[in-house]
Amino acid sequence: MGSITDVYSSVCKELKLRTNRYILEVLQETEGKTGDITLKLTGNDRLRKVEQVTNKDALALSRTLRDNDSVTGLDLRYNCITDEGAGHLADLLKENVCLRFLDLTCNDIQTDGAEYIAKSLTSNDALLSLRLTGNKIGNGGAMHFASMLQVNSTLQELDVADSDLGTQSVIAFAIVLNNNKSLRSVNISRPLLFSHQEETAVHLSGMLVVNQCLRELHLGKMGMTDYGVERLTDALRTNYTLKYLDLRCNRVTRDGARCLAKVLKNNGTLEILDLASNRIEDDGALYLSQAIALPTCNLKALSIPNNNIATVGLVSLSRAMQANNTLTHIYIWGNRLEEPVCQAFSDLLSSGRLSSEQTDVCVYEVDGCVCLAEVFHGLKRHYYWTPSYGQDVNPASNAAVALTNTQLYPNSSHTP
Repeated sequence: MGSITDVYSSVCKELKLRTNRYILEVLQETEGKTGDITLKLTGNDRLRKVEQVTNKDALALSRTLRDNDSVTGLDLRYNCITDEGAGHLADLLKENVCLRFLDLTCNDIQTDGAEYIAKSLTSNDALLSLRLTGNKIGNGGAMHFASMLQVNSTLQELDVADSDLGTQSVIAFAIVLNNNKSLRSVNISRPLLFSHQEETAVHLSGMLVVNQCLRELHLGKMGMTDYGVERLTDALRTNYTLKYLDLRCNRVTRDGARCLAKVLKNNGTLEILDLASNRIEDDGALYLSQAIALPTCNLKALSIPNNNIATVGLVSLSRAMQANNTLTHIYIWGNRLEEPVCQAFSDLLSSGRLSSEQTDVCVYEVDGCVCLAEVFHGLKRHYYWTPSYGQDVNPASNAAVALTNTQLYPNSSHTP
């Protein structure tokens, strides 16, 4: 067998398909490399001339990689792959035993494409990570993945955020996770829920009582209120495996923060808490700071931008950081950064207690007054897009990746 570039050219010739120059360039870059290889074929790469991958390109890739044992990652974010292309990739998953990472974020895959991929994974024991963020697979497509998880015992990371999931499929995921022992990270953020009774939170709470394998749970943009948070925290009191809880962009107030603070006081497992774009205000920040100050709290990262927190809450958090050295990452931009807050965080940064790479603010002075400016750091700043320069998975902008060990492959390089 020739080089992977030769195989691709031969496949295109055999199938009478036009050669995609972008794919050809990326394949040529892998020539001579040893070890595991990730093909980065993102359609939004601004550092090079890109020809987006189409369904026909997906067919050529699936045939090219069918017997390949060196390519273990395939990054196809932001391309033009539809259900037809998903079918070709599903055929690849049925035959290839080495591919462990597949990223299809923000393509145009819908219910049928989701069904093709889900069915292929019932017999696939190699793939560890699958991301379908932003593909409108809907409730029906998500149900196919829930069924797949009853059979598949290999997949460790599944991301179906922003995919128009419904109440039925979210509950189905919760039920399946009662028995699934392989999944370590699941992202079901931004489903389309039309009930205010928070049935999904109740089912997820029941799952957390039983499941002792899940490490990350992403529940952003679910319209969750304090009632839902209370149900989750009831379960977390007896769950000692979940390390990362993502509740960004919900409707959590001070009462929800109080429930989370109780968990932090008694459960030493939770390490990352994302409460960005909620409304916990000063009272909620006070509850969290009281928990963080305790030696039993093992929280490493706290994200609370845009929570209407003012001086009292933010200063109390800075004092809690002085009392407990475990918390190393804190993100506060979008709150009311008045002068005492600016001075408190300036002291944390100047003393070395808080690294400039581990917060989303930096210090500057105007006429002797200390002020804070925003820097582009956070837990998952590069979740939806890739930067125009520098590392794709920069630890400062994607701290959650560095803090957790469930990230299977970096997206930024061809050789993870």
